[in-house]
Amino acid sequence: MSNTQGTEELGWMDRLAQRWGVTPSRVLVILLVFACTGFTVLFLKRPVVAYFAGEGEQPLLFSILYYVLILPVYNVILLVYGALFGQFRFFWEFEKRFFRRITGKKS
Repeated sequence: MSNTQGTEELGWMDRLAQRWGVTPSRVLVILLVFACTGFTVLFLKRPVVAYFAGEGEQPLLFSILYYVLILPVYNVILLVYGALFGQFRFFWEFEKRFFRRITGKKS
């Protein structure tokens, strides 16, 4: 990408930093928190499914319940990792914005 004096093109990290209102170095930590949360949910899925549904085919009702209930679990894990990596305030605000969007409430 070329940088011109009048219009500077930002890299993806700079765009995220600007959008989230953080420094570019914090962007890496925030992305790491999202990655750790995703991997944790992924690793927890198999034992949870095996415990409740057994090793065979999962009933449709179980699948629906799993995907509905994974949302709050994911968000709690996100806050835990956010706190462990020193980004709790960012993720708390992120969660509040997320749930306002889901419920349709204005701030």
